[in-house]
Amino acid sequence: SLLGRQSRHRVEAEIVRDLALSVSGLLDRRVGGPSVRPPQPTEYSSLTYANSAKWQTSKGGDRYRRGMYTFFQRTSPYPMLITFDAPDSNECAAQRSSSNTPMQALTIWNDVVFFECAQHLGQRIVNEAGAKGDSAETVRQRIRHAFLLCLARYPTDEELATVSAFYRSQLELCRADASGRDKIIGSLKPGPNVTADELAAWILVGRALINLDEFISRE
Repeated sequence: SLLGRQSRHRVEAEIVRDLALSVSGLLDRRVGGPSVRPPQPTEYSSLTYANSAKWQTSKGGDRYRRGMYTFFQRTSPYPMLITFDAPDSNECAAQRSSSNTPMQALTIWNDVVFFECAQHLGQRIVNEAGAKGDSAETVRQRIRHAFLLCLARYPTDEELATVSAFYRSQLELCRADASGRDKIIGSLKPGPNVTADELAAWILVGRALINLDEFISRE
């Protein structure tokens, strides 16, 4: 079919965030309603004319609505959307540009929205796959589940070995730095089948998978 042969393309700006919310289990799927204000850098509003953007982050499920419901102020458009080439509201755009910049990778890596998604993705991985403990087989099961959630496929043997080694390295770092581990976990509570160190390491694995180009690209 023609769809099976179309060119590879990064998804639209609004959907980048939707993907992260979806794999983390945070996405609020309600349809319709007023605009919402998801988290954004606190200093951003102060850059607007006369500090006119009084951005109050939405609470509850509104915090996790789809990107298309994000409030868009002309003088201070939502920075994540602009970073991923969403057009402004001043003119009609028949076709969007599609850039590939370091700022996009830094946004997915460091933005509070995506880090929160990585936290809940890590928790989802340990809750949904693998038995209690940290055996090699449990790690493999959780990596396969993480790939299926994030990339809709299973990892190759090489990818499985690479991600497994990454998980082990992050686990050792978390065991050596309890304060850093606690910052990674945030308000999450380890369940009965995982330690705090393991949960933090899986959060970092999820963070890495969300940051892959394949995660935000339509094949």
